[in-house]
Amino acid sequence: MADSLLEVIFDVVDIAFDVSDAIDRTKQLGKPDTVEVPPDPKPLSAAAQRALAEAEERERKRGQSDQAASSTDQAS
Repeated sequence: MADSLLEVIFDVVDIAFDVSDAIDRTKQLGKPDTVEVPPDPKPLSAAAQRALAEAEERERKRGQSDQAASSTDQAS
């Protein structure tokens, strides 16, 4: 008797979870696909553009000197 009562309770709980899942999926399907678009970037000032160009040039020179140093280490 208790065994069948437990089975009924578990079946009711299982059905409740299935209904809850179906409702959640239905709500998700009804939502429109929205895409967040970032605002247009602001143009850099002349000073900022110069600073960026200088930093990129320093980085490029550093990469070249590191590469030259590693090739002389390998040649030794």
